[in-house]
Amino acid sequence: MKIFLVTILFLSPLFFYGQKSIAIFNGKDLTGWTIHGTEKWYVENKTLVCESGPDKQYGYLSTDKNYKNFDLTLEFKQEANGNSGVFFRSSIEGVKINGWQCEVAPIDHHTAGIYESYGRGWLIQPDSVHEKYLKTGKWNKLRLKVVGDEVTTWLNGHQMIYLRDEKIGTGNGFIALQIHDGGGIKVRWRNLKITELN
Repeated sequence: MKIFLVTILFLSPLFFYGQKSIAIFNGKDLTGWTIHGTEKWYVENKTLVCESGPDKQYGYLSTDKNYKNFDLTLEFKQEANGNSGVFFRSSIEGVKINGWQCEVAPIDHHTAGIYESYGRGWLIQPDSVHEKYLKTGKWNKLRLKVVGDEVTTWLNGHQMIYLRDEKIGTGNGFIALQIHDGGGIKVRWRNLKITELN
């Protein structure tokens, strides 16, 4: 019995929790990512920055790898108009993206809600009382879990939405960060980590 207990204590946490969380942004450059559009994407002080360019159009930064089922965590800080988002199970032609977006936006604009681009529009918005969990001008922690047809989001530790959707369940594709059109936008990102799930 003693030998068994010692073995359990020293087993990797992966034995209990499945696959390991890995960083998908290295803090140095955009290795593993692809830019779409003419807006600005760059690394500064170990943070990933998206900023409006002279064209003031939509822009995206997508992972080179596709992710189906996953648990993603990241931090974002809106330094100017923070209208952005995190797309999942998505594909793109030019800057026309198809897929689903976990919203990142200024207060009272539904951060952590789910929007279907070039499709049905808003699928679910957080209850308005949850808007208070967004910290304007400060770092916020966003968690997005997608498994099968289920999507759950959290903002700063508070669950924002839960959604089951058959169309999402059939989707597949990359993860992408968005910068909205209109100009005047600047958002920083850091600590992007993902756990792939079965």
